[in-house]
Amino acid sequence: MASINPPVCDFGWQAPDFNLVNVDGNLVTLDLAMGKNGLLIMFICNHCPYVKAVLPRLIHDVSELKMLGVNTVAIMSNDPTDYPEDSVENMQKIAYEMDFPFPYLLDASQQTAKNYGAVCTPDFFGFNNKFELQYRGRFDESRKETAPQSTRDLFNAMKQIVGTGAGPREQIASIGCSIKWSEHG
Repeated sequence: MASINPPVCDFGWQAPDFNLVNVDGNLVTLDLAMGKNGLLIMFICNHCPYVKAVLPRLIHDVSELKMLGVNTVAIMSNDPTDYPEDSVENMQKIAYEMDFPFPYLLDASQQTAKNYGAVCTPDFFGFNNKFELQYRGRFDESRKETAPQSTRDLFNAMKQIVGTGAGPREQIASIGCSIKWSEHG
């Protein structure tokens, strides 16, 4: 389970469309997901210790972002063959148990992850309301354990995007587990 860092933000890059099934069975598209002031797309999964370390605070922060007009979707792109914890049933279970305030989408074909260039979990993509990428950084300084008293990098960046339409020029890459690609993909 090697740690991987995604590339830095490609400011202005346009969000690719998607049409994915939420754990509740409804289809979600990029246009439907967009909030009045922006959209946060997160590639996450159930088994990753990096995701587990930030998930409770992440849920809190995206709830606050929603009040600022920023919607959030989480996308699970791992092949659950070797990681049964990432199965649809377990996605539904964690979304329900943790009361996710965002859709948790299954990218079974892994095409959405490829279209976005996602490389790890968590991998964050913060867009302004023109679908332009403005943030591709870390949640905070947490790794596999929660970092105490850490700066809210993701939240502060998205708040800046709401206010100005642009993300911070200085961003620190996220870190996480590699996306588990299918051998058939």
